[in-house]
Amino acid sequence: MAIMLLLCCAVILSCIIANRFSNKFGMPALLCFMALGMIFGSDGLFKISFNNYQITEQLCTIALIFIMFYGGFGTKWQTARPVAAKAVLLSTLGVVITAMLTCLFCYQVLHFSFTESFLIGAVLSSTDAASVFSILRSKNLNLKHSTAPLLEIESGSNDPMAYMLTMIALAMISGDSGASVPVMLLTQIGVGIGIGIACAILGIFALRKGNINNKITLVHFFDGITGLAQILIFFLLGLLSFPHLLPNLFLPALLIALFLTFLARPAAVFLLLLPFGSSLRQCLLVAWSGLRGAASIVFAIMVIAKGTSLEHDLFHIVFFISLLSVAIQGSLLPMVARKLGMVDNSSDIRKTFNDYQDDSDLTLMRMYIPNGHNWQNRKIEEVSFPTGSLALMIKREGDTLIPRGNTTILADDTLILSVPSYRGENDGNLKEILVDSGHNWCNSSIAELNLPENILIALIKRGDENIIPQGSTVIHADDRVVIYK
Repeated sequence: MAIMLLLCCAVILSCIIANRFSNKFGMPALLCFMALGMIFGSDGLFKISFNNYQITEQLCTIALIFIMFYGGFGTKWQTARPVAAKAVLLSTLGVVITAMLTCLFCYQVLHFSFTESFLIGAVLSSTDAASVFSILRSKNLNLKHSTAPLLEIESGSNDPMAYMLTMIALAMISGDSGASVPVMLLTQIGVGIGIGIACAILGIFALRKGNINNKITLVHFFDGITGLAQILIFFLLGLLSFPHLLPNLFLPALLIALFLTFLARPAAVFLLLLPFGSSLRQCLLVAWSGLRGAASIVFAIMVIAKGTSLEHDLFHIVFFISLLSVAIQGSLLPMVARKLGMVDNSSDIRKTFNDYQDDSDLTLMRMYIPNGHNWQNRKIEEVSFPTGSLALMIKREGDTLIPRGNTTILADDTLILSVPSYRGENDGNLKEILVDSGHNWCNSSIAELNLPENILIALIKRGDENIIPQGSTVIHADDRVVIYK
């Protein structure tokens, strides 16, 4: 038992280190988790023999439930509404087109049996929500023309269609009568939608009656749970794989991956998005963003766990394709978005999620206007304030004024501005220092510090105020000084 606990701790610690490694070198974190699973697996350094598809199916299914739930729970409907129709088309008809084209390629070119070709097309037809969400967030990649919420809704809602196609393929392989398939589909759709609506209604009722106002806290909780679910899925998939089998499957898997990436997915995207007025650049980016990952491999595991007899190694074919997709498409997604001119630097990807804090949370900044300042004797409406900021009040000779557009700023005024909150995490060039009473900066002015040329004090956080420093600004005890290096 102690060895198992130590092993679990080693895995979690390795995943944390892998996450930091991926951020530094621009690799998708999920790829690192998959690689860790391969390292711990039968062909890796630790030689852990694990081939229980039944347990893996159950664990991954539970993890996918959290991932798909969070995809809907975390997406802000205001940003998603304009592209909802496009996303639903991609997640339904787009999945069918992708599956059918992939099936025809496997059947006509690779000469697989039709039933196995259909099964491969069905399993690989959906894009992976875990991969898409992870890359968009970790790279802070906001896209023009509401492309980010389009990808979020599509990847979070296309698994049911891929699942139904997979069930149809299994029915074909097992020889079930054609009459049972429509009944199965209607049951899956009807019961699934009914339970989903009922749970949504009950959930909304409970939240409103319970007077729960901590939406941000809930989203952060599910964000953490979803992160653990992603680690679990990709680590287990890597652990379950046998890398020594991949070279034998290299050619067919590579050909399927190339066809899926450059023909099947683009054909579905262009057929469905161009009639809705989407630009060529948006279609190209959406086509490239069709990452295959955990969902496809989990569907393959479900097939194998049912004891289905197949001629080809479905799991490792799908595993290899997903590995290529996450490694190549995922790594190049930010670059492709920049090359297509689709990156929106004027906005924040967090605005497409429910955990984005709107302007109700104000950060205040005090700004003193000395004699000779370029804002002196100018009206509020004539001043170019920082983006997202607003003049809330003017303190003048002991009085507090509520400014209007025609209010004139005078020398010795103190302006109180609301500004976007400063977020220092994950920024390698900014560092925050707490100055206590014993710090050598305490009670010293900026000019007296004699700082090196490559260091600039960018901000002083004093209580609820953010102060833009000048040479004469004195640093007090308990100030938080943000330096830029």
